[in-house]
Amino acid sequence: MLSSRPYLLRAVNEWIVDSGLTPHVLVDADNPELVVPDSARQDDRVVLNISPSAVRDLLIDDELVTFVARFGGVSQAVTVPIQAVQAVYARENGRGMMFSDEDESDEAGKPGAGQDSSSSDTGDSKPAKARPNLRVVK
Repeated sequence: MLSSRPYLLRAVNEWIVDSGLTPHVLVDADNPELVVPDSARQDDRVVLNISPSAVRDLLIDDELVTFVARFGGVSQAVTVPIQAVQAVYARENGRGMMFSDEDESDEAGKPGAGQDSSSSDTGDSKPAKARPNLRVVK
């Protein structure tokens, strides 16, 4: 199954921009595929302003976030692997979405991920929860 992270990142970014706020992304600086100036790195993370007024040529595809931004007055290309994005949020109020590494690795690593557990042949699956029992009250 495809990762939901790029779709959610695009949607939340659009929502923040449409709300007139400034979208920022929190990125894992330890990712070897991350291309940002060293001055942007803070400990093990990088916070990047991806608002339309701060970047040019923003592209959020299924594997990478790429754009051109100015750092210290110098335009530089930035490349962020989607899996390195830990959160997208509005600078002004902190509202947005955090991404969990466990969710992505669990889904991607399991054969048949996204299938109903009842179709699995393994006998060690958790017992199914009882269905809710609803009735009409008049």
